[in-house]
Amino acid sequence: MFISSPEYADAINTLIDEYKTVAPNVTINYETTQNDYPTLLKAKLNSGEVPDIFSSTSGKEIDVYKEYSFDLSGQALETTMQPAVASMMASPEDGSGLYGIAIKGNYFGMIYNKAIFEECGIAEFPQTVSEMEAACEKISAAGYKPFTTGFNEWWVFKHVWQHFLDAAAANAGMSSAELVAKFEKGEAKVSDYPELYNNFFSFIDLAVKYGDDKPLETALDGELSAFGTGKAAMVLGQGAWVEADLLAIDPDLQIGFNGYPVTDDAAQCQVIAGSDQALRISADSDALQATLDFVNWWYTSDYGKAWFTDVAGVVPPVVSDVESTFEVVKQGDALSASKGAADLSICYSTDSWHQTFGEIMQSYISGAADKDASCAQIEEQWAAIDGAN
Repeated sequence: MFISSPEYADAINTLIDEYKTVAPNVTINYETTQNDYPTLLKAKLNSGEVPDIFSSTSGKEIDVYKEYSFDLSGQALETTMQPAVASMMASPEDGSGLYGIAIKGNYFGMIYNKAIFEECGIAEFPQTVSEMEAACEKISAAGYKPFTTGFNEWWVFKHVWQHFLDAAAANAGMSSAELVAKFEKGEAKVSDYPELYNNFFSFIDLAVKYGDDKPLETALDGELSAFGTGKAAMVLGQGAWVEADLLAIDPDLQIGFNGYPVTDDAAQCQVIAGSDQALRISADSDALQATLDFVNWWYTSDYGKAWFTDVAGVVPPVVSDVESTFEVVKQGDALSASKGAADLSICYSTDSWHQTFGEIMQSYISGAADKDASCAQIEEQWAAIDGAN
């Protein structure tokens, strides 16, 4: 089992330990990494060392790794999988098959410290670009870092970017998928969309100005530490998956959750909902039946279904009546019900592109490339990497 998402390592190890009580003769070798996962996975696939379980993003990448993946259609797990999750595991080309399972449904947005906001006299989370700038000034004046950014991690950037891309697409009268397709075909420029060219880059500049002292050296663990110890008021690029780790630092942490302010229209400050990751089963696995037994147990047993909320603290990708105790999930539910949820647009691109995008943005932050040069690289590389897929 070689997957990304190390933030779920403790939860998955707990799951594996429980499965040993069900199948004591089965050994599951679990390995996880994040920063260079796409590169390491491709190296394994090219060498013929296909893991029994490996991960990709859902959506577009379903077809990228389809030849290596077992079609789970007809397996017991299909009966419990949320229909919206199952649709993200089908081939985007023809809508057929079930080529993965999800660790979680998810909410994407901004996690913030309610106590710091209250202390600074900010009654409501900022809903517009101008409100966010004003909030940062107040928080900084009170002696806190407004942001901790995690800009050492390439995937943080895709989580932030998608909020602005959704607004750009909506304001241009198209779907997010249509806008992504235009970039892939080389038919769009970042400067065509002020939500991207102006607002996204301005937000990155704001996060650098009011964020970590060394943003490009701050990885996930640094974010968790800065936020969990009350040094920073907002944490970028994260979601429900970090709540347990934050509460382990401070059980009394007052966690708030909201969308990103992407324009000066408060209605566009929305959380994003969906399932962005697929765990794939190797079609040629030497332990195929044992692997299928494990994932079917995960999705259909009482323990497995409860694991998503009780252990991992995520939005369940399975049909469940269990109410989450996690604030990000509860507040995400309420916000999506009241304001709607924006599109999970990262799933329309591959992680090969997202990793390159993160590296482009890291160069921008370092000063190695200015905004226009970075935008030119985004346009060129997006078409080169995903345009052929």
